[in-house]
Amino acid sequence: MERVRFAYPGQPEAALDGVDWDLAAGTLTLLAGPSGSGKSTLLRCLNGLVPHFTGGRFGGRVRVAGRDTRETPPRALAAEVGFVFQDPEAQFVTTRVDDEIAFGMEQLGVAPATMRRRVDETLERLGIGALRCREVSTLSGGERQKVAIAAALAPQPRILALDEPTSQLDPWSAEEVLAAVAALHRDRGLTVVLAEHRLSRVLALADRMRLLGSGGRAVGDGPPAAVLTLLERDALPPLAALGRALGWAPLPLSMDDARDRVAADRRAGRIPVEPECDSPSAGGAPAIEVAGLVAGYGRAPVLRGVDFAARPGELVALMGRNGSGKTTLLRTLLGFQAAERGRVTVMGREVGRARPADLAERVGYVPQNPSSILFAETLREELAFTLRFHPRGHRAEETLAGLGLAWAAARHPRDLSGGERERAALAAILVGNPSVLLLDEPTRGMDAASKLAMVETLRRRCREGVTVVLATHDVELAAAATRVVMLEEGRIVADGGPRRVLPATPAYATPINALYGGRFLTPEDVLTGLDGRVAEAAVLAGSGGRP
Repeated sequence: MERVRFAYPGQPEAALDGVDWDLAAGTLTLLAGPSGSGKSTLLRCLNGLVPHFTGGRFGGRVRVAGRDTRETPPRALAAEVGFVFQDPEAQFVTTRVDDEIAFGMEQLGVAPATMRRRVDETLERLGIGALRCREVSTLSGGERQKVAIAAALAPQPRILALDEPTSQLDPWSAEEVLAAVAALHRDRGLTVVLAEHRLSRVLALADRMRLLGSGGRAVGDGPPAAVLTLLERDALPPLAALGRALGWAPLPLSMDDARDRVAADRRAGRIPVEPECDSPSAGGAPAIEVAGLVAGYGRAPVLRGVDFAARPGELVALMGRNGSGKTTLLRTLLGFQAAERGRVTVMGREVGRARPADLAERVGYVPQNPSSILFAETLREELAFTLRFHPRGHRAEETLAGLGLAWAAARHPRDLSGGERERAALAAILVGNPSVLLLDEPTRGMDAASKLAMVETLRRRCREGVTVVLATHDVELAAAATRVVMLEEGRIVADGGPRRVLPATPAYATPINALYGGRFLTPEDVLTGLDGRVAEAAVLAGSGGRP
């Protein structure tokens, strides 16, 4: 890339501004930066979607495998560049999984026998053989993401561009997918460019890290350990954030790096006091009650006898593997999915018998795909539409400001980045002041600062008596909840405070918990614990060493 500058149609600001980049063959590059910094736009320059399909003002030059992308149609570039969108549904063109994986190869003229072999190999490599004959419409969000990655890998491109590839995956699936991509990079020399906000899993795999700043400018490029030092503390992954606070140098990229540092700290007597247990759950009558719920699609039940309740003031995180029933439970609470057996009550109304309009007065919902509920010409109009039906809602300006979106009030929602659209959809629902708020993967595409603003907004609403239930694979978000409910094959297998539930499931333990064990979940827990140890030592010293 040479001096690439690009602005979307109708936008005065550049999404990319003077970007130079030489991407060496056979490297795995991590592309990082805040929401709206141009990561997705930069990836789309690699396969010609920018500017062929986007339009807009494009300057500079991009050459991929010797071809100028402005002079080469995206169809021709598809043989060189496999691409996975932030929203996998945007790229599906068939209805069945095996057909979807084969589609790209059909367009490239791959022989049928070769095509069948590659479909088999790709399904096996990504651990999704059981999905082969499934209809795409019946898959969970995480399963769709894995199918999209399989469809991009099967044609065996020289370059693989991935936009937030683990954003909807459970920890097991994320590890499987990243391991498969890393193996192809290592064994076959596949060039990989991967945009991610959740840096913890990817840092140790990357050869290089490219950092974009606001306004689409490149602000860092080099080995991950060096580029990490350029990030603000709130943007650092947990292990690196802790390392900066404790003066570790270089900052840890992996759990092994961090364990070596902790071992040295322990030898030096720096051992933090363990946090207290979780606070008791909120009291009062439940806002949500579910008893004996069985629900599913066709003949296969997804939820199998679920009993669940949530009270005003609670922030409940639903967790579990892809396909465990999290989204189905949320949809059943809304009446979008019928209960085969059992009883579902929300705000005193039995969902199966209540009018949808009655539920909509009290219940807000943000689905996995936020674009499906954004339809107005500007974000300001989105909130105004909600307020027409909820006249006692919150002020639109305050709602946008609380989520860091005041600047976007006059923007069309489709012109926002993926993480910004998540916040925009949340703002459009929150402004109506719902009593119950249901969120499906709300942090997808969000940078760390945006996630923190969202958590503070949700906590503030909980203090006002709102009940929040969210489905997530984000362990850092779950650590901020008051309760974590773990689903497995449609049944609740754990329910309690995050300090009790998350450590009991190693795959869902936060990086800090995996490092320190016990009830530690966040860097703040460790730093507070070290302060407590210092205070304890001072007290003991003042009493002559007697407790």
